[in-house]
Amino acid sequence: MRFVVRLLGTWLVGLALILLIIDGTRSLGANGLLVTAFGDAWTWLHADSLAAARQFVQSRLFGPVIAATVEVILSLPGWVVLAVPGVLLAWAGRSRRTRVFVRHDQL
Repeated sequence: MRFVVRLLGTWLVGLALILLIIDGTRSLGANGLLVTAFGDAWTWLHADSLAAARQFVQSRLFGPVIAATVEVILSLPGWVVLAVPGVLLAWAGRSRRTRVFVRHDQL
């Protein structure tokens, strides 16, 4: 289970780095800071699934409360939205045992 959590965290961090590189190259080309919102990146990838996700959230019991939270998350930079859970999952999947390092003069 730890392997799956750690692998998922690594994938999310990798995707976050890709989005950060895209934002960086766009910023260099524009001679200013450009940040792509997570909602915009999701729209570029698959607009129909974003509309379906919004409709799913709206149809739930606490839909209006959750919808506001989802809109805030969708307005954040894409690399932040992916990096934070990625780092947390990678940290949660780490090995719990402490490692003992031995110096050469202790052998």
